[in-house]
Amino acid sequence: MEPGRRGAGELPPELGEALRSGEFHHALRLAIAHRGLSLARLRAHLALRGVHIGQSTLSYWQRGLRQPEVPKALPAVRALESVLQLPADALVVLIGPRTARPRGHQAAASFHDLRSGEMGAIVEQLMSDLGAAPASRQSNSDLEMLSVHDQITIDEQKHQVKFRTRLVTRARRHGPDRYVAVYNGDPGCRIDDVELITAEGCRVGRIRRHPARETMATELLFDRKLAEGEIHVFCFEIHDNSAVTFPGYYRMLRDQCASYLLQLQFAPTAMPARITREVRARDDALPVEAEELPCDTGGVTSGYFRDTGPGLAGIAVEWN
Repeated sequence: MEPGRRGAGELPPELGEALRSGEFHHALRLAIAHRGLSLARLRAHLALRGVHIGQSTLSYWQRGLRQPEVPKALPAVRALESVLQLPADALVVLIGPRTARPRGHQAAASFHDLRSGEMGAIVEQLMSDLGAAPASRQSNSDLEMLSVHDQITIDEQKHQVKFRTRLVTRARRHGPDRYVAVYNGDPGCRIDDVELITAEGCRVGRIRRHPARETMATELLFDRKLAEGEIHVFCFEIHDNSAVTFPGYYRMLRDQCASYLLQLQFAPTAMPARITREVRARDDALPVEAEELPCDTGGVTSGYFRDTGPGLAGIAVEWN
């Protein structure tokens, strides 16, 4: 039986009980049996969603010989929920608190893990030029993302005119004094003309651009080194007047983010035909989660993501 033929509301009592109070491996085994999938077919469906996992690992998981590692395995577990037509977070809650991690643990995914083709290498090179390579202690991984709020304004010509971001972070150890922001423009973007303006909590440092791939990395400097456990809030705006039709926006999350809110403000005279909230394991993968969103009377749509990442979270926009 192929995934999607039955709704999550038709789960058998034994599986429903396992999802409520059982162990992860037991619930996974029952869910796989209920959908009638072999492990090979299950692995193939996961690959379509950008999640590549060994058949032996799936076998270990369903037999209880291994447990998915939190938070690194969260995209795989959420993809399993999608393929097996289970309610959102039905399996995630069985592998322990999603925010739990060993002290000092660095679970950040690489850009190669999230971006297709050469884009991952380009982004990592730009960050490396700023001394923020993924393996470096000066990387963004020193900051835990507690909350991210992106606000994007789209004008009546369907062009992005303002991009504002506010981040609430917590220092994982003593010493972080900056954040490297990466901006990927849409095809046709004039990245040399893109401007980043800081508000509270940071100031602009060095900037590196890759015009051929519409990508920019900017060093945002704090006023001081943060103490371990210190909360730091900072905000910045990106001005991109490239006059490109707005296709939507996805934030790359290399690590888990406790709370992510993405809001799009459309002009009342230029409303999109369809807006979809999506979570992807990679930029070239099928969505692990997809949900149509409404617009309010003021032209604002909001996509909220809780305990998401690593992966991409965003909103796809379709125009008439």
